[in-house]
Amino acid sequence: MSAAPGPATPSSEELARYLEQRGELGKPWMLQMLRLTKLKEAKDSMDPSEYVTRLAEAHADLMRLGEFWKGREQEVFTGRYTPPQLIEPLPGSPDDR
Repeated sequence: MSAAPGPATPSSEELARYLEQRGELGKPWMLQMLRLTKLKEAKDSMDPSEYVTRLAEAHADLMRLGEFWKGREQEVFTGRYTPPQLIEPLPGSPDDR
């Protein structure tokens, strides 16, 4: 018994267009997803050692993002942004505590 195929992965071009339309190209985790998609597409035309090196670099960069998602789980993992209940003033502004 074989498993049913999952949803097709978008190409890097489709993903970039989607992220641009949603205004999410400035989100570091989205840029990492685009980077990994482009790397996956180039895998067959790359030397295996170069692929592993570039994959390790991408992983290291992703780990440097740290726990950027803490407190932003809904936005990062589901794509649903919920504004915070408490609006903090900008640091250094007259309303800053």
